[in-house]
Amino acid sequence: MKTKLLLIDAYALLYRSHFAFSKNPRTTSTGINTSSIFGFTNSLLEVVFRYEPQYLGVAFDTGEPSVRHEAFFAYKAHRQAMPEELAAAIPYCHELLEALKIPILSMAGYEADDVIGTIATQAAHQNITVLMFTPDKDYAQLVNDHIFWLRPGNKDRPEELLDRDAVKEKLGISPEQVADWLGLRGDASDNIPGVPKIGEKTALELLQQFQNLEEIIQNTHRITKKSVRETLETNADLGILSKKLATILIDVPVTLDLPALAICDPDWQRLKAILTQLEFKTLSARLTGKYANFVKTITSSHTNNPNPTLFSALPFPAIQNGTSSPQQELFSNTEKNILNYPHQYFLCSTESECEKLVEQALQQPLFCFDTETTSLNIAEAELVALTISFEAGKAYCILFPADDSQTRKKIELFRKIFTNPNCLKIAQNISYDMHILQKYGINVCQPFYDTMLAHYILDSDSKHNMDFLSQKYLSYIPVSIESLIGKKGKKQLSMRHVETHKLVEYACEDADVTLQLYHKFEEQFNLPELHAPKYILENIELPLVPVLNDMESTGIKIDISFLQAYSAELAAESSVLEQTIYELAGEQFNISSPKQLGVVLFEKLGIASGKKTPTGQYSTDEEVMQQLLGSHPIVEKLLDYRELIKLRSTYVDALPMLVNSRTGRVHTTYNQAVTSTGRLSSQNPNLQNIPIRTLRGKEIRKAFIAEKGCKLMAADYSQIELRIMAALSQDSNMIVAFAKHADIHTETAAKVFGVPPEQVNAEMRRKAKTINFGIIYGITPFGLAQRLTIKKSEAQAIIDAYFEQFPGIKKYMLSSIERTRVSGYAETMLGRRRYLKDIHSANATIRGFAERNAINAPIQGSAADMIKLAMINLHKALIKNNLKSKIILQVHDELLLEIPETEIEIVKQIAEKTMVEAMPLPNVPVEVSVGIANNWLDAH
Repeated sequence: MKTKLLLIDAYALLYRSHFAFSKNPRTTSTGINTSSIFGFTNSLLEVVFRYEPQYLGVAFDTGEPSVRHEAFFAYKAHRQAMPEELAAAIPYCHELLEALKIPILSMAGYEADDVIGTIATQAAHQNITVLMFTPDKDYAQLVNDHIFWLRPGNKDRPEELLDRDAVKEKLGISPEQVADWLGLRGDASDNIPGVPKIGEKTALELLQQFQNLEEIIQNTHRITKKSVRETLETNADLGILSKKLATILIDVPVTLDLPALAICDPDWQRLKAILTQLEFKTLSARLTGKYANFVKTITSSHTNNPNPTLFSALPFPAIQNGTSSPQQELFSNTEKNILNYPHQYFLCSTESECEKLVEQALQQPLFCFDTETTSLNIAEAELVALTISFEAGKAYCILFPADDSQTRKKIELFRKIFTNPNCLKIAQNISYDMHILQKYGINVCQPFYDTMLAHYILDSDSKHNMDFLSQKYLSYIPVSIESLIGKKGKKQLSMRHVETHKLVEYACEDADVTLQLYHKFEEQFNLPELHAPKYILENIELPLVPVLNDMESTGIKIDISFLQAYSAELAAESSVLEQTIYELAGEQFNISSPKQLGVVLFEKLGIASGKKTPTGQYSTDEEVMQQLLGSHPIVEKLLDYRELIKLRSTYVDALPMLVNSRTGRVHTTYNQAVTSTGRLSSQNPNLQNIPIRTLRGKEIRKAFIAEKGCKLMAADYSQIELRIMAALSQDSNMIVAFAKHADIHTETAAKVFGVPPEQVNAEMRRKAKTINFGIIYGITPFGLAQRLTIKKSEAQAIIDAYFEQFPGIKKYMLSSIERTRVSGYAETMLGRRRYLKDIHSANATIRGFAERNAINAPIQGSAADMIKLAMINLHKALIKNNLKSKIILQVHDELLLEIPETEIEIVKQIAEKTMVEAMPLPNVPVEVSVGIANNWLDAH
């Protein structure tokens, strides 16, 4: 039997299935929408039966920001949120795949494309034939002699299996040029900008004339059309950035584990239970019949021929002559989606009806509320409707006019209920609703409750939107927003223009469903075993909401003139560097072209260790260039040049465009329910990602300034994650080092390298610092060797010496993994949990990732808990002391405040005290460094 590895792009097929059923969705008798699950599973089975792979993996995105978000603020920023009924299907697909024992492939910080690209490339190096099953044209760039793009069919075309020649025939370019093509024309679905005014046709013409984007930029003088030439010369950096965003990575830190991808017998008992729940009778018969026989044949071939003959010829049956694709037959015989949920929804039209509702609400111990607005952008949003519910199945809707003064008059009727300290106010993503009401002068007082945050505490790795939660916990599919206003675009309606009866039904349903979710979640939180997570919700996450709202509303001032001047400075510096690089190379070439750069470095200059990628050109990525430092003066200049280009395009030129014209400040939005560990994240823009590691990067922080008459105060926890590691492990040597306020990296170096602290040199301290922070993330000898550019054996020796001197750390790491194996979750010092089901995975790579999270989650999560408590207590103290100072930014372990000059001393004392006392560590002192200046950089 021929050896084949099938890799499936999960989300691409799920979306395809979702839209195929959009007009006639499948649902179970309990209301679960199974459209995507059914189509996805059927597609998977069909392709497996047709191509009979021995090895199979399904790749999912993790939902976390990827390396591309670091390269470009706006990457995928305009992409619509996943349809909530589709999001609700994901956990079921995971369960099905786990029951089928089909490995789920993903890696935090990377997209499914990158994981597939890396594994496919590694398999190709072993002469294994790889099929990538996806409709996404981006994958065409990976096609080579061993890797094939299997493109699902639709009603307009049959399924296609594309090799190199087929890609060129279909797209008009070779696989090696696909990323260049996307870099030129852009990709609206991923918000990749491309080169302005360059469309698909022009991009193809250019790539038929030149080999790649870099060559095009180098030879713009040969382009006859003036408009094309000028836009390329003006936007060269944007084109290069776009190509980078469109390029699928093939060096993700995952390793091909072929045996773990082998098709094997499913867990039939678990599979049967899932199929019964989803009411998949036909699918159940196919799985227990045809699929079971297929598995038996495949596993037999593994046994009889453990080393099958590898091959490189195209081994698959062609589908041609316009015959219909088997996939077309999967999307038929669907049942109508009928929801039968009894409810009473009322419209309160008159002032008298509103007053009666307020009187009734004031008598309740709790109520749920929701707002409907004209926009998700708080600065632009106008209030359209307010809904209130305090009884399951019953809700009341109040509509507001476009006239702002009339809306303000009407909302005043409800001030009493939102400022009632004796009533619990409940909402889904309450922060948004609080922002909206604040625009109309109403501050929602405590106590309040957020069902999104509640679910985040119960299962941080899951989805937390209302529609997903409704389907999961209530088996109910709410009315979709798209059914009211349509999809995003010019034709999308405003909520103000939705028919009244539809708006009332939709708005009331939101409040009703959220109220029922509250009761479901409280049932769980009242279980004795969830006492600690309940503490996290009630004492950290909920009290943090008004703190973040205040920070978001305040924003931070930006010095635009400084950024403009700095941009010009970087441009001039990059121009000088460019000339220096040409002189060192002995010729002019396109520095941004990996191909041209590789030839210059490894052929002309003869620098050793030139490694070629599967496309045949030399690798010149960041990792390679770092390893080449010291081998030739040009390498350092090239790294400097790359840093300049990235800083200028990604930050210096981008930040001024993000300033709010009304306030003159930048307003970020903090996400409480995104990261798995409890850390806050920031978006629109991400101010937690402002560079700090290099001098040029640090300079950007000078642009963040205080208002006239004020200063910025930076209060930063000192090495807090290492201190938490010491507290959790109770390692005596580490505790002693912190107790005597020594430099922990110097102390570590002294112990690891066996010298007195005064004899520790800079190189020893650097290595010790790397391992100190690497240990927190479960670093391996291979990983340490890469970071320190040393041999793996030397890295192993350093790690062994480290654990010999700090035995408590080793004990903590092993016990953390074992506790997680038993309980299924890692836990912070205060009880925040992260569930790690992959801790039992048969795939060594996936299991190893979970084990590293078992070590790191308690440390990173405890640090998150600490700074959140500090923010809450500091915010309260500033209000209690009638101070005008404000917390304006939170970046990892640092708080940034804007303070009037008259309040400097008192605020400094309060900030230090609240941060140190936020969460005491057993036997380990907590230290905070405070700096004050006119700008963020100088405050450090």
